[in-house]
Amino acid sequence: MKRTKIKHALNAETPMNEVLIKGWVRTKRESKDFSFIELNDGSCLMNIQAIIDHTPDILEVLEHVGTGASVAISGQLVESPGKGQKWEVRGQSLEVIGEADQETFPLQKKRHSDEFLRGIAHLRPRTNKYGAIFRLRSELAQAIHKFFADKDFFYIHTPVITGSDCEGAGEMFRVTSLPAGKGDTAENDFFGKPAHLTVSGQLSAEMFALSLGDVYTFGPTFRAENSNTARHAAEFWMVEPEMAFADIYDDMELGEEMIKYLVSHMLDTCASDIELFAQWVDKSLMATLETILESSFERLPYTEAIDILRKTKKKFDFPVEWGIDLQTEHERFLCEEKFKKPVYVYDYPKNIKPFYMRMNDDGKTVAAMDCLVPRIGEIIGGSQREERLDVLISRMDEMHLDKEEYWWYLDSRRFGSAPHAGFGMGFERMLMLVTGVANIRDVMPFPRTPKSLEF
Repeated sequence: MKRTKIKHALNAETPMNEVLIKGWVRTKRESKDFSFIELNDGSCLMNIQAIIDHTPDILEVLEHVGTGASVAISGQLVESPGKGQKWEVRGQSLEVIGEADQETFPLQKKRHSDEFLRGIAHLRPRTNKYGAIFRLRSELAQAIHKFFADKDFFYIHTPVITGSDCEGAGEMFRVTSLPAGKGDTAENDFFGKPAHLTVSGQLSAEMFALSLGDVYTFGPTFRAENSNTARHAAEFWMVEPEMAFADIYDDMELGEEMIKYLVSHMLDTCASDIELFAQWVDKSLMATLETILESSFERLPYTEAIDILRKTKKKFDFPVEWGIDLQTEHERFLCEEKFKKPVYVYDYPKNIKPFYMRMNDDGKTVAAMDCLVPRIGEIIGGSQREERLDVLISRMDEMHLDKEEYWWYLDSRRFGSAPHAGFGMGFERMLMLVTGVANIRDVMPFPRTPKSLEF
């Protein structure tokens, strides 16, 4: 008999004379004549209850059934007399697929802290919370692809191994084939030059935007930044669209449209999983998401943002003055307390931004923008790109970048250059937004952070 996923069994329209379910035991309760087994197979948040009469054969098998064991139960799908579940399984046969030692299995029926569960990241998807998180992660990724496909963007696979530092910050992981401890030079390494894990697919995506029009890349990125905050990880995923013949205002419009689309899609598609987080993780989650859907995002020049922050009576840990990069506390104040909705801050000082951002006419600022959302702070960072070859070369000289390393990038400004814009959105931060989860480590299957390389 073919297995029926629990999600489909619970959503059945009529009883079924024959059904086979397989999953992991959440609980087992025994009475004199029969046993109740709560089973979950990961296909949905809900468990299904199976009731099995105590025959001699069943009693023998039940001795090996405990929390965490994987089992197969076949029988009939019948209406459940209990509350909260339409269907249950009247089991006729029970098979143990894999036992779980009850003395050592760490996920017994009680609440566990997030910190404890991070230490058993290989087992935490079996809990309600983390099963829901990773179903939501899967659906959010699919929704991103649908959003861009519906807008006629092309999906581009950009390199994970690169010789270019997109951000110019130098916080990159080196990739080498040389034996550890050997003082060999990069010329003798696999690529014949220094190679690193990418911090962004943007520069490559720009080349395709200037060929195919509207494109996006969506994949892993890496930062060798020794940061232990709740918002940073060494390996994370980024969504990076690039649009030809677009400016910073088109950029902001696309970002707002995308965030609203993703929030709406997740609420429509994953209501039961999101409700878990609204009930147990963040009581204000639904209000936050509704505000995002109903509000027009504020658009605020950087200079005005600095004026607002300096005039407020709120005390910040990081002092505010023109020329600083906004800290999380500044970002959250603007979107949570001042405007009480998402905020775009744009036209940042050129000295705190990378070389590729378009210089504004004032000579002091560039056409950069960040989208700030409640609880997270920055979720999108982007800009209009500098399409003028002479200005781009001047900026690279200011920042002491080796133009020979970027010869191919400069070619795009020599041969049919055009205005274009794009941004990067942190995929995990978007997942934190729709779940209310406060720590990025809890929305990643196996988080990579400083001094942590388990699993």
